[in-house]
Amino acid sequence: MTLRRLFPALAALLALSGCCRSGADGSLTESDLKALAAAQPFEMQAPALPRIPSRTVLLTDFGAVGDGRSLCTEAFASAIEELSGKGGGTLEVPAGIWRTGPIELKSCIGIHLDRDAVVVFDPDQDLYPIIDTNFEGLDVRRCLSPLNATGAHDIAITGSGVFDGSGEYWREVKRRKVGDDTWKTVLARGGVLSEDGKVWYPDEGYAKARATAGSLNYPDPSLDENEIKTFLRPVLLSFRECERVLLSGCTFQNSPCWNLHPLWCKDVVIEGITVRNPHYSTNGDGIDIEACERVVLTGSSFDVGDDAICIKSGKDEDGRRHARKCRDLVISDCTVYHGHGGFVVGSEMSGGVENIHVTGCRFIGTDVGLRFKSTRGRGGLVKDIWCDHIYMKDIVTYGVIFNLYYAGVAATELADGVIEPLVEVDETTPEFRDCHFSDIICAGAKQAVFINGLPELPVRNLDFSSSVFTAGKGVEVHYAEGVTFEDVFVNGEKI
Repeated sequence: MTLRRLFPALAALLALSGCCRSGADGSLTESDLKALAAAQPFEMQAPALPRIPSRTVLLTDFGAVGDGRSLCTEAFASAIEELSGKGGGTLEVPAGIWRTGPIELKSCIGIHLDRDAVVVFDPDQDLYPIIDTNFEGLDVRRCLSPLNATGAHDIAITGSGVFDGSGEYWREVKRRKVGDDTWKTVLARGGVLSEDGKVWYPDEGYAKARATAGSLNYPDPSLDENEIKTFLRPVLLSFRECERVLLSGCTFQNSPCWNLHPLWCKDVVIEGITVRNPHYSTNGDGIDIEACERVVLTGSSFDVGDDAICIKSGKDEDGRRHARKCRDLVISDCTVYHGHGGFVVGSEMSGGVENIHVTGCRFIGTDVGLRFKSTRGRGGLVKDIWCDHIYMKDIVTYGVIFNLYYAGVAATELADGVIEPLVEVDETTPEFRDCHFSDIICAGAKQAVFINGLPELPVRNLDFSSSVFTAGKGVEVHYAEGVTFEDVFVNGEKI
């Protein structure tokens, strides 16, 4: 039995025997993580869990009131500061609606939410200063994230409560993406419309920034950043350069932008979480795991407005300068509903991506199932990706796609008689190779597999085996070498 087939069998055995879970909260143990790491088709060190002292404090002891009206920012800060001063511990958040500004986690600190606890981040922009950060792979200035930590170690967010980012006050909304009732609700918030009336913006500053940024998220730097602050909307959770991180059980929803963004982190365990953004939310990604090492994401659910589970490692020159790979990841037993992609690599992958195993996941009604994307100018090497035991239903476009012309025009789409100029291979040329796909069932898609590589550096060494696709169109391959199919069927026909 190959290692690719061994891992699902091992996971099932552990689950049946009851040794894959322990404790009242059902969290993974270090022995579980070692077993998972040992079962991978690549050499991987098991991620370490955070070590947090058993000391606890209660949020209400610091003056917080969970009535949905009182602002609890100072109570969260004071509780965390007290725990930090004593060497760490866990802040217990009881049942209630807790309105607050940003929460900063420090080393050896955990936050545990009661199942009836809802933490709502107040949309008052004055609570979120503009800081130097990194977004979409570039070093930029944006608002401080509601949940944030920088350079911390041994941090955790656990429980079964909800974090709500109040994203409706920050995001633009495209008319074509929503029904009449939702559009009326959006207009009732005030804001401004684009000249053609097809896009709603939260305020004039956002509209001005969007006009200079086009479809991107980088406005004219000469604009007053405080005037366009809404446009510089934060991700809900930003953990940067942290070690030994645990997210378990909670729901993260309604972010102003991406939901979860671990960046340059090591030893990250994410289990049993729910991630939700409205289907129409601009840049409403589920989780963007960027340039991290030793990550396990398991047993989680995503229903979002953009890519659901996305792997990144920086963009263009900034990404190559940071030169941090995203590697040694296990993604298992996750479900994705709405999303632009179920499992996605790119398009920001300039630092490189390697050693990832995606297994036992379900994509239901997702735009794309397995999505690999980049473009000229990125650079970076993506290799050694395993995707197996993937179950897809009602995929809007492609079951599996490699597109090296993301947001550009492919050679295959040029008008008749137009010859694409030769492009030299250099550090800015993205490279995808050595990816393995097996035991995939796709029940409904526009196209089963589409591979669109670069003429100067084709996609290489992709193997597909033991898979069944039902799709309007079968397999299409451009600029790829070493693509093989073994026991792969499309609409009952063997490839």
